[in-house]
Amino acid sequence: MKKLILIFLLFLCYNVYGQSSAAAIKLGIFNPGASDAGFIIGYEGGKYIDENFNFGWSIDWFRKNFVDKTLANSFNEIYGIEESLNELRASTNLYDFPIMMNITAKIPVAPRSKIYATGAVGIDVLIIDYRNFENPENSELKGAFDFSWRIGAGFAYNIGARSELLLEIDYNQSEPSWTYEVDVQPVGKKTFERRYDMSGFMFRAGFRFYY
Repeated sequence: MKKLILIFLLFLCYNVYGQSSAAAIKLGIFNPGASDAGFIIGYEGGKYIDENFNFGWSIDWFRKNFVDKTLANSFNEIYGIEESLNELRASTNLYDFPIMMNITAKIPVAPRSKIYATGAVGIDVLIIDYRNFENPENSELKGAFDFSWRIGAGFAYNIGARSELLLEIDYNQSEPSWTYEVDVQPVGKKTFERRYDMSGFMFRAGFRFYY
């Protein structure tokens, strides 16, 4: 509850104290613990109090297909070694949508260049497209959520009076999870926890526009 109150207060401050507006598009590579690295795209909207301080919100999209090796090993231990079948059962598509409130503070280092630090808190919305255990050719959808935070640093270069090029590295922290039950005789019912470590580094480039 305290985390949700914090996010609400940040959203309230965004609407009350913001001055002019800014928008950014960021593209890059995200390497979470749950899967291999993949492409991530994000949009960031915000207000700027002055030329060196932004306050806003962001949403990102990350998709990755992978085999959950931990889950496949659990299937092998409990139901017998059927590596190809259990790997198919553990095949997973992740659709990750971090929705966050963020702040950015800049320090000029040259006439057209600045370095900056950024931080964010929010909710990580994870959609999991997973295989049905009894009929692994069929897939099902499940949603998982977790509180998320992010810190980062970057370099901004002014292209024009109201636009800048961004190069950024971030660390994202979240770990959505959910449980489900499998009933296979003669073993019986077993409950599996699917925990997705979405913590990892992002390397991104993008553009920010002020209006």
